[in-house]
Amino acid sequence: MNIRNNIGRAAGIAVVVICWLSWAAMASASPAVAGPELHGCVFLTSNGHYLTAVGGGGLTTDAIHSDATQIGSWEKFDAVNLFADRFAYRTFNGHYLTAVGNGGRTTDVVRTAATQVGTSETFIAASLGSSVFGIETPDQVHFLTAVGGGGLTTNVIHSDATRIQGWEKFTITCGH
Repeated sequence: MNIRNNIGRAAGIAVVVICWLSWAAMASASPAVAGPELHGCVFLTSNGHYLTAVGGGGLTTDAIHSDATQIGSWEKFDAVNLFADRFAYRTFNGHYLTAVGNGGRTTDVVRTAATQVGTSETFIAASLGSSVFGIETPDQVHFLTAVGGGGLTTNVIHSDATRIQGWEKFTITCGH
């Protein structure tokens, strides 16, 4: 009986070590991972505007605009690395970007009121090369869209696209 317990413990430890090594290898190979958090990240839309967390975050309506042409505090997000290419995006005042319904919407699409990371605050940064990304919503089916390519204060973001095309491409740079 003792031998079985010891073999079981050893197998459990081996699984933990293999999982950890696997995660470490994925993290070092992924260009999206540069540590647990990336600070001062900005999202540039396809027509040259920045996403803005209105009021620095904390809103359930009129939470995001895409009309900024310069980077200020409200245009900066912290990208909290959750695992490999999965991120939570924290606003200037410490709230998280939320995909309402986990994606697939054209109204009441995003909010910035969450104070903790849950399923609806977990996004996948799909790298397209040269700091260009598609932002996959938590349902892992849809992508965020900067409606009209950006430059808007109403009807700013949709989350119903199932392919990355022009309006779903964001240039993301950090350290601003």
